[in-house]
Amino acid sequence: MTAVAPSTGALLTHWTLEPSVLLGTVAVTGAYFYAIGPLRRKYNLGPPPTRAQVYTFVASAVLLLVALVSPLDDIGDEYLFSAHMVQHLILATLWPPLVLLAMPPWMAQAIFRQPGAAVLRFFTHPAAALLFFNLDIYLWHVPALYDLTLHNEYAHIAEHLSFMLFGLFTWWPVLSPVASERLSAPLQTLYLFGDAMFMMVLGIVFTFIPTVLYAPYADAPRLWGISAVTDQQIGGLIMWYPGNLPYATWLVIAFYRWFDAGGPENQRIPQQSPTIGPPAG
Repeated sequence: MTAVAPSTGALLTHWTLEPSVLLGTVAVTGAYFYAIGPLRRKYNLGPPPTRAQVYTFVASAVLLLVALVSPLDDIGDEYLFSAHMVQHLILATLWPPLVLLAMPPWMAQAIFRQPGAAVLRFFTHPAAALLFFNLDIYLWHVPALYDLTLHNEYAHIAEHLSFMLFGLFTWWPVLSPVASERLSAPLQTLYLFGDAMFMMVLGIVFTFIPTVLYAPYADAPRLWGISAVTDQQIGGLIMWYPGNLPYATWLVIAFYRWFDAGGPENQRIPQQSPTIGPPAG
């Protein structure tokens, strides 16, 4: 007997109050405010963050809850591939830049002074960041692994954490809190274009492939009369267009910064390390 899809009203009232998500969000938020308050003052780490940075961090926490606790989570897990793509794009391409924009430079420097910083230096190198972020995205969309995440909660958590972690790495060369660690404007333009192309290619695959790739969605009750193939095509278009908006936005910003600096004829690309070293003094 085919399961009946729930009503829209029932879906919109189903919030996934997963303890690990709630506790994790509270822990990260508490760590941020402890770092910018008592810890900063105790060790004289640097000036307080701006009001805009604090608001940006709060926005990142709210966005995280929208992705993982709101009805979007249940719809994406149980019914619609396209909703799952919205969730993944929030975790991989919207949450990471907000976190980096909220981070004061001294906080980044303190993180890179901790044991294991060599690993962070490796993964935030532009070449490694670009490669591993997109490799991570592509691997989790292999049908066998993707289906596993829909049936195994531990695999699902690992998938989401990897999107968030590698998302931070891939945005680091563009939005590092330490200005000297960012790529120059022309290199940012090329870097962001490469990131966008990887996402676009995957979106094109989902948009034009004629068969449903993931069995759980093929067998799921159909919401709002959307067929499984159409749902997959919508998911591809979401990756292709809205999924690339963050990259396109910063690409335009980088291009105009390059243009304001004199363009390719006058732009001087300073020699810079792609990773954070010990702070001066």
